[in-house]
Amino acid sequence: MTESQENHDHPELPNEHFDALYGLEITEASGERVEARVPVTAQLLQPFGIVHGGVHCAIAESVASVGTWLGVREEGKIAMGLSNQTSFFRPVQEGDVILAEGVPIHCGSTTWVWDVTLKDGSGRTCASSRMTIAVREPRPS
Repeated sequence: MTESQENHDHPELPNEHFDALYGLEITEASGERVEARVPVTAQLLQPFGIVHGGVHCAIAESVASVGTWLGVREEGKIAMGLSNQTSFFRPVQEGDVILAEGVPIHCGSTTWVWDVTLKDGSGRTCASSRMTIAVREPRPS
């Protein structure tokens, strides 16, 4: 989400954060499923003209972290990335869009594990991530 793209379903999610730097837009979010999109601009490319792998990793971590947080926030817990294993299958180029869908496969008391699939605008899988998210008590202020 960018500052101009408020998250109306979850106004408690900040509009200014790392994800705003690369244009992440959360389009659906719950503890059972998160969908997001990122328009591919020149700033997201590595020197050979395709999306940098770190962009895919960042999308996956954000999708899984938001979903986990939505699943544990009522318990007063927070969520943060613990492990990110991403495999790349096909390049994505400027002018396209990356569409992400994440679903949890394990929802424990201290970790959640998500499968995140990243597709291009034509619906072809370009990357797949297995994310482990730590569930913790917030640090005292």
